[in-house]
Amino acid sequence: MIMKTNRSRLLLAATCLLLLSGCAALQSLFKQAFKKPRFTFKTARLSQASLSDATVDLVYQLDNPNPLGLSLASVNYAFFVEDKQVVAGTPPKGLNIAAKGKSDLVFPANVRFADLVPVVSTFLNKDAARYKAQGSIGVKTPIGVINFPLSHEGTFEVPKIPQVQFNAPRVSNVTLQGATVEFPLVVKNRNSFALPVAGITGAMKIAGANVGNLSTGNLGLLEPGATREIKLPLNINFASALSAANALRSGGNAQVKMDGQLTSGTQKLPLDISQLLNFQR
Repeated sequence: MIMKTNRSRLLLAATCLLLLSGCAALQSLFKQAFKKPRFTFKTARLSQASLSDATVDLVYQLDNPNPLGLSLASVNYAFFVEDKQVVAGTPPKGLNIAAKGKSDLVFPANVRFADLVPVVSTFLNKDAARYKAQGSIGVKTPIGVINFPLSHEGTFEVPKIPQVQFNAPRVSNVTLQGATVEFPLVVKNRNSFALPVAGITGAMKIAGANVGNLSTGNLGLLEPGATREIKLPLNINFASALSAANALRSGGNAQVKMDGQLTSGTQKLPLDISQLLNFQR
């Protein structure tokens, strides 16, 4: 009985040794066959932007030459704009990386301009803003987790305030009491990306007289470099705008001033327009 027990123990020990040696051999085979992936910076882009904030995407590329798919194990990522740290996101954990192929890893960061400067309009006068990304990622592989440093510096385009001006107004329905004036407001997006404009509002003066308020309503997205004209009618009472009456009746020239604001995102920016316009009839 004792002899049989000893034989069983010896058989179990021999089996374990065989299995362990097989695992070690398999792991050694993996190490010899496995090729280290390459992790490189690809591009920086604005995925969305307004005059209040922007999302900056840093795109990296992971080239996996192995016949086995990989996955993202860990992310440690920080993003700085003009030397100030901003909110940074990460690619979803567990992101699968294709076998024998290239996969893009997108690292987004939301930049709120009010967090960078006391006056947002000052920041919007810049052509570009400096950014710096730093950190690391861990990629899960058959031979363990491989870490790659994540570091890049560059600039991104700062959103520009749209150009806003009037074309020649058209006067209609002229009576002794007043007239209707149609103001063509021209809005040009000076950016290389689409920009949302939630609205333009302002108090109007003609020849120094208050004549009322104009509002465009929500203009939605302005396409890159696009120009849009919005025709805004305004009924003017001559009794309250005597200095404007002569220009409107005769169809001559008069100084037009709009004191208002432009809204994009959550940001409201002052808008001051002053033009000498010819009133057409």
